[in-house]
Amino acid sequence: MNLTIKYAIFALIATAVNIGAQDIVIHNFNGPFALIISVIAGTGTGLVVKYILDKRYIFRFRAKDATHDGKTFALYTLMGLLTTVIFWGFEFGFNFLFETKEMRYLGGIIGLAIGYLCKYTLDKRYVFRVEPA
Repeated sequence: MNLTIKYAIFALIATAVNIGAQDIVIHNFNGPFALIISVIAGTGTGLVVKYILDKRYIFRFRAKDATHDGKTFALYTLMGLLTTVIFWGFEFGFNFLFETKEMRYLGGIIGLAIGYLCKYTLDKRYVFRVEPA
């Protein structure tokens, strides 16, 4: 399968996990900060799913040991912080402008799509780079 198609499918899977986790939190928690808690939960679950898929199927990365894998995940997360600003900007921006859950999720989906396009380049260059022998 073409790498671009595979990456797009994995981005869709991670997006579905992210938005699904948000929706589960929103349905089960109505207190103050429910929105931010749901977005953080979605971001975290989507991050883990995307890391596992990217590591194995996109970059074919094999960590030397658990410590190496942990450091790689930390760097992956750091690169994700940059793209999370894009994602959250769209999601919270749509929430502010339209004030509906559906439009907030649409903003999140748009932000994730843009963020994932940027993240591939960052991950290829900084996270899963091939180190010289």
